[in-house]
Amino acid sequence: MTATAEQTGPDPATAFTELYGGEPHGVWAAPGRVNLIGEYTDFNDGFVLPLALPHTARAAVSPRTDGVLRLHSSDVPGGTVSLRVDALAPRSGHGWAAYPAGVVWALREAGHPVTGADIALTSTVPTGAGLSSSAALETVTALALNDLFQLGLTGPELAVIGRRAENAFVGVPCGIMDQMASACCTEGHALHLDTRDLTLRQVPFDLAAQGLTLLAVDTRVKHALGDGAYAERRAGCEEGARLLGIPTLRDLPYEDLGAALTTLADAGADESVIRYVRHVVGDNRRVEQVIALLDAGDARGAGPVLDEGHRSLRDDLRVSCPELDLAVAAARGAGALGARMTGGGFGGSAVVLAEAAGADAVAEAVTKAFAGAGHAAPGIFTAVPSAGARRLR
Repeated sequence: MTATAEQTGPDPATAFTELYGGEPHGVWAAPGRVNLIGEYTDFNDGFVLPLALPHTARAAVSPRTDGVLRLHSSDVPGGTVSLRVDALAPRSGHGWAAYPAGVVWALREAGHPVTGADIALTSTVPTGAGLSSSAALETVTALALNDLFQLGLTGPELAVIGRRAENAFVGVPCGIMDQMASACCTEGHALHLDTRDLTLRQVPFDLAAQGLTLLAVDTRVKHALGDGAYAERRAGCEEGARLLGIPTLRDLPYEDLGAALTTLADAGADESVIRYVRHVVGDNRRVEQVIALLDAGDARGAGPVLDEGHRSLRDDLRVSCPELDLAVAAARGAGALGARMTGGGFGGSAVVLAEAAGADAVAEAVTKAFAGAGHAAPGIFTAVPSAGARRLR
């Protein structure tokens, strides 16, 4: 397995000096995340349970007062992107740079006096792996600018800025989970988040004390949530809520799900809408089940809930793929307690709950299964619950 410690990669401060001359005013970090349970629930005002990873986006930043925004990433081929802050406009392209540029746009739209910046970025969060590399970029940019321009924004407020950047500027209709996880997670905890009002609870998540481990399996299959599949599912969920006469699917109790599905069928709802409703309401309940198990000190009991969540994502939401299904099946076949895909799907990563003593065997089984199927070797590492966004220096 891959080491659990964060691989630091290039120093953004060194890159900053080489690019822009002089020392940056500071260096900040924001993590990627894995979501233990609760998928496609956040844009339905539901519940999620993510944890931050040790993998981070890091930014060396200095403010500017001339309206110029300069962006560079050590992880992406190409030079520095130079933009005017007063000319930033939604859906205007810019590739990877749209994520930090979108944050600047969102801050200015909200009335915050951001007058430009020089930013050098580097990241150890795998891209396209369902581990929120984009949210890490947004959050680290927002935190740095919050500090440098003394905006006084809280972690949840920074997350809202990041979501607006991704929704309105980049054009991906994501929910708030990824940005909240990056901004607000704490070391050694999972984040129980109510995405309706952003109330949160830090849930102790010390699997090692119970002889357990959580593996993340990056299938190396890249996903692109801007291709319409994510938006189609969001629209389907909204249609289900409209037909049921409720604000969002959060407002449908699990106990009423069966009757609600009958109502949808009688109303002539598309079968995909019925499936989406069944998944979202079920996953909200699964978050509550896992929270209760963790509170009772029975993390092992979460295994079957993860399995059930994967079946729902595969069969009802239909966002899995052969590689994710193989990772889950191989892990379970090697003795894992439970496994499911995590993130937006169509590739990306899976999470696997395993006995610590058997984790290497599980990882080996998944790797062998991928080789046997002719797939590229997966990236497998221990998902250690880590700190959220912070200033490094």
